[in-house]
Amino acid sequence: MLARLLLLMALSAPVFAAVPADRPNILWILADDLGPELGCYGYPLVKTPHLDRFAAEGVRYTHAFTTAPVCSSSRSALFTGRYQTAIGAHHHRTVDPQPLPPDVRTVTDHLRAAGYFTVNVTPSAAIRRAGGRGPDGATGTGKTDFNFTVAKPFDGTDWKQRAAGQPFFAQLSLAAPHRGPVWAEAKRRAARIDPAAVSLPRFTPDHPVARQDLADYLEAVQLADSDFGDVLARLAREGLADNTVVIFTSDNGQCLFRSKQFLYDGGLRVPLLIRWPDRRRAGATDDRLVSGIDLTAAVLGLAGAPPDPGMHGTDFLRPGAAPRDHVIAARDRMGLAGDRQRAVRTNRHKYIRNYFPAIPNLQTNLYKEREYPTWNVFKELAAAGRLTPEQQPFAAATKPVEELYDVVADPDEVRNLAADPAQAAVLADLRGKLDAWLAAYPDGGRIGEEPLDVLRINRAYMESTRAPRPAARP
Repeated sequence: MLARLLLLMALSAPVFAAVPADRPNILWILADDLGPELGCYGYPLVKTPHLDRFAAEGVRYTHAFTTAPVCSSSRSALFTGRYQTAIGAHHHRTVDPQPLPPDVRTVTDHLRAAGYFTVNVTPSAAIRRAGGRGPDGATGTGKTDFNFTVAKPFDGTDWKQRAAGQPFFAQLSLAAPHRGPVWAEAKRRAARIDPAAVSLPRFTPDHPVARQDLADYLEAVQLADSDFGDVLARLAREGLADNTVVIFTSDNGQCLFRSKQFLYDGGLRVPLLIRWPDRRRAGATDDRLVSGIDLTAAVLGLAGAPPDPGMHGTDFLRPGAAPRDHVIAARDRMGLAGDRQRAVRTNRHKYIRNYFPAIPNLQTNLYKEREYPTWNVFKELAAAGRLTPEQQPFAAATKPVEELYDVVADPDEVRNLAADPAQAAVLADLRGKLDAWLAAYPDGGRIGEEPLDVLRINRAYMESTRAPRPAARP
């Protein structure tokens, strides 16, 4: 079915005049809930031939992070180039989203002014009515999920709608590997992964349910690779590959039980691959720290648009751009699960500040209880006293005020060094970096919400989640 849809789209697409070389098309592909679990990042078991080949033709960034560990807050930051905490977009499922402040312009505002046709590549009504997956690898999901309102985020739904010779900026979101129907489709279309062969991080109990859950996620990653390959094939058929900068990344990290929605690397670290039309730096690896909001600023640079001095990110692709020494991330309310956490990540360390230490990590979280079987297994094992010493802190009744991890020696972030006197200088340095960020940018997390408003905005999800799905037993 997907092949037929791609063929029809290719046949119906008009032929456009070539765009000048200094005005490339820009295709920004966002996978949904994907960490760097790809072959080109050295991850075992998964087969991602399309992304591996793409990485060999472009640049692979090894230290890319989002500003939030959840889609709506992260995408809000990506679309504006500003921290979500500074524009009222920090809560996942924002109560009564409001228009952006008058001085905040979206990336598509800037690109439109620079002459680009901006699109959110979206499935046609016919595809949606067919009751299939909706999105396919060539059309994207049409997902925006911004925590604000904007009158005209995009000009169209496909780059074939642009005027002859006009360059395009296209955002295309892949459904995989987000949990849901995609995982069932992965069972049909992707190579199977043996749960016994997966390598569990140390924070995850070695339980059959956890092994199956990770294997299912990795199969969905392979599905994302297949759909990505379909997108590149369409570009090639339409003669656009040689004048399109293609960016591949994700809106947040992996959708596993202690990853998405949390400020550990599993929730923040994402793949970032960029291919230029001239294949410059093909096969290169870049170890610089990159924040999602830097990517927004870099897109303006690629388009030749004037930089926006109000953006919080920097154009890391600009010649001579100074490297970052840290990135900042924030976690606020996730649906009904309230919290406020801020994090600083360097190449060596992660610092997390918990503003509500009395709220446990395992607070009631309807989304996790419904969609993440390992979450429920973890709680059962915690109640039975069957967690390892490295896993027990995540199940504690309270959180520490501060967390500090050596992410090189401890990539799973299970040994909190905040109380270690030998780490006092590191702790003080990262505290200072976070305090400087708080002084430089507004942080909406300082202001509370009305509890009844939070209940109202989440009522539909509450009704669909009356009880947690039981953890599957092998």
